Amino acid sequence: MNRFVTLTASTLSVVLTLALSAGNAVGETLKDLIGTWQYVSVTVDQGGNKIEPFGSNPTGTMMYDENGRFAIVLVRPGLPKLAADNRMQGTADEYTAIVKGSLAYFGTYTFNEADRTVSVKVEGSTFPNWTGTEQKRTISISGDQMTLTNPTASGGGAATVILKRVKLTPRQI
Repeated sequence: MNRFVTLTASTLSVVLTLALSAGNAVGETLKDLIGTWQYVSVTVDQGGNKIEPFGSNPTGTMMYDENGRFAIVLVRPGLPKLAADNRMQGTADEYTAIVKGSLAYFGTYTFNEADRTVSVKVEGSTFPNWTGTEQKRTISISGDQMTLTNPTASGGGAATVILKRVKLTPRQI
């Protein structure tokens, strides 16, 4: 009888350890979110039509700090340089390409571990319609990769964003 109890307890311990380890493989804690993230892809579903508004290799950074602030800059590679070499003297075509190929916004955020969402309060944006709004995104973090779903993408539709954590290196003094 003692062997049975010992064996059962040992088996239960192994099963619980494995279950808890598997449950922690995907993390969505505030600690997991905080940091600097680099864009891997942005795909927008517009009624079944999937597009990559920032190209197949977008560049940009998403940062969440421990004080509840965030900043996001997203740029399509290959944006045109302004012929005038002065940002105040671009052509209509240059400005159109730049506006369609870039997005930046910042503000404050809260994180809800229970429903795995980040709620952002946008204080300023290159898409002025977002300034002053509050929006919710669903996230999933596995290791150094985050998948973020934004149901209200700036160009319409729902966006699925894949990001990779930026590995920080000690600053040289």
